[in-house]
Amino acid sequence: MSETVYTQLAEHLDRLPAGYPKTESGVEIKILKKLFTPEEAHIATALTMMPEPVGAISARLGMEEAALSDKLFEMSRKGLIYRSSKGGAHQYMAAQFVIGIWEYHVKDLDEELIRLFNEYSPHLMKQTWMKVPTKQLRVIPIAKSVSAEMQIMPYDAAEAIVRKQSKIVVSPCICRTEHKMVGKGCDKPIEVCLSFGSGAFYYEENGLGRSITQDEAIRILELGQEAGLVLQPGNSQKPTNICLCCGCCCQILKNLKAMDEPARWVHSNFRAHVRQEDCTGCGTCVERCQMDAIRLEDTAEIQPERCIGCGLCVSTCPVDAITLQEKEPEAQWTPPANIVETYVNMAKERGLI
Repeated sequence: MSETVYTQLAEHLDRLPAGYPKTESGVEIKILKKLFTPEEAHIATALTMMPEPVGAISARLGMEEAALSDKLFEMSRKGLIYRSSKGGAHQYMAAQFVIGIWEYHVKDLDEELIRLFNEYSPHLMKQTWMKVPTKQLRVIPIAKSVSAEMQIMPYDAAEAIVRKQSKIVVSPCICRTEHKMVGKGCDKPIEVCLSFGSGAFYYEENGLGRSITQDEAIRILELGQEAGLVLQPGNSQKPTNICLCCGCCCQILKNLKAMDEPARWVHSNFRAHVRQEDCTGCGTCVERCQMDAIRLEDTAEIQPERCIGCGLCVSTCPVDAITLQEKEPEAQWTPPANIVETYVNMAKERGLI
């Protein structure tokens, strides 16, 4: 049973919106064996993307409710499934592998798990991210790159997103954490990833992060801006998180950077533009760009097929020669209303529903 149950769990995870595609090497099974016991794997296959009380899950599994309740709580504490509360009682649902199970292990990584994940992530990116129109994350501009004349939507403004939150938790960036553990990290700040709402409670209760105020979250955004980090919120108008990412460690940005046209695979409503007559060719923008989207000869030139509209080049141009401009109307992206709609769209696009 132990071998079969991991295959069943892998197939179950692949039927979730974000996917968990099979490989020829079987590395995806090795990851599951590292994380789940056979019993946990069996239980996880019975969970759906809708939160459910223990009773509904026990009926499906044919297990005694009290014992299953303890097991589900333990699994949720281990970051194998997701836990929320309703009316004082816990409810449980399946966790996707990314974003989900992998990120929930930010505090208990080891070198073997990191090696397995880095072997698997390019395949995961190619078979999931690049094959559905709706991505899990999108890119929004840093505040200092947005001019007063620009009328941007609230869902494209990081500070506006933060000001709407009643519960915020900051946690370590798993990408820079895992790179640092194997001697490949950068010097960018680590404790910068923001979670909101029920996800924030989950992170706090599981010891994965600490609760902060709106003002503290704004300061983290400012810190990320100074450090040259790309803002990637969840892909909805009411995102449940904002990741602050670097092109050297972030699995998404790393894989995008290796592509010929990163802009094709990113939801972003903006693009940088250089006023050639003002540019002095100092090269500051080249150093800031996470996508190698700026070519420098006598002056800087934006390669639009590589620009993801993060605005990092705009905020540090010493002569204000770079501006952020909205893309053409046909290239604009309106995020789904909420995370449920995002995942429904992804599931439809993958032919799951």
